[in-house]
Amino acid sequence: MDDTHETPSSQVPTTGARVLLVADPGLPTTRAHAIEGQLQQLLDEAYSPPISLEVSTAMLRLQADETLDLSQAVELSESFGDPDAVLLLTEIPRVQDGHPLIAEIFPEQNIAVISCPTLGVVTTGRRIIDVMMSCTVRMKPLHDARDTSRYERWWTTWREGDGGEAHPLLLASRFLGGARTVTGMVMGNEPLRTAPRLSSALAAAAATGAFGIFYSSIWSMSMYLSTQRLVGIGVLAMLAITAWLIIGNKLWDAPKNAGLARVVLLYNLSTALTLLMIVGLLYVVLVVLIFAGGLIVIAPEYLSEIIGRDAEVVRYLDIAWLSAAMGIVAGALGSSFDKETDLRSLTHGQRERQRMYAEEKD
Repeated sequence: MDDTHETPSSQVPTTGARVLLVADPGLPTTRAHAIEGQLQQLLDEAYSPPISLEVSTAMLRLQADETLDLSQAVELSESFGDPDAVLLLTEIPRVQDGHPLIAEIFPEQNIAVISCPTLGVVTTGRRIIDVMMSCTVRMKPLHDARDTSRYERWWTTWREGDGGEAHPLLLASRFLGGARTVTGMVMGNEPLRTAPRLSSALAAAAATGAFGIFYSSIWSMSMYLSTQRLVGIGVLAMLAITAWLIIGNKLWDAPKNAGLARVVLLYNLSTALTLLMIVGLLYVVLVVLIFAGGLIVIAPEYLSEIIGRDAEVVRYLDIAWLSAAMGIVAGALGSSFDKETDLRSLTHGQRERQRMYAEEKD
């Protein structure tokens, strides 16, 4: 493995050098604009004269075999006047020999493709900057012998790709890199922004859960269930409803061939975790609403008389937790009949299918 890509010294920028940063719509574009100032500063420090940084948004297309359409990147480069380096920040998760592929450099075109999800969710901005700088100095070496290892991280490895057209690849470890990629994909699905799509489910869940406030049998049942069992009931309800949403909305993707199995597994894991987060958020909101309603509606003296115990705050919380477990089931069932609730658009797999047809739509 070689972590250095040699580039002819004639390619070292001398005057008016330019770097083009193109990001996918959505979270990649948001992150690109967030790091623009810091990246510009590092480029100015690394190169003399300073480099001009341009930021643009475009959806990177996929070919029919689900590989990157590099010709589109070349067209983008030409449309911006052939900058000295092109950095493409995409939300597409990429895998090479079972390892998450963080970045790939195409020296002949002076293009580097950086996969945003492979960088996870912690200090992502700093990681993106480091990867972009690492790619840039490989495409356009620095004038001096400055140590460029400061742009590299211990969990990444540069190596030359296999085959006749070998080019630098930045890889992460299989296990930790895979986990980091899944969390990055979940962040790309933006579960907090997706949750409002289930407003009808929340309404159905709240209506059903409210019965727990008025039925004393629910009060008594919650009193005689241990904390562990109550927690287990809530977790099982969330897992069951997550599975229901995945199956009912056909969100589980199957690989078209064995070579795509690893990537499709990442899609499916990210979809499951995204929905689980949304369901969990719905559950917490429901518990809070029912808990507040119980405090208002159920008089402490009456609750004590029914359950034969002191009406402590924790008793109201037990009622709310058990009622929410029932309500979350009704809410998920209700969302299945809500034709305006389209969960497929939150998945990476669906967005990648949109990339394949982007050229035809254009």
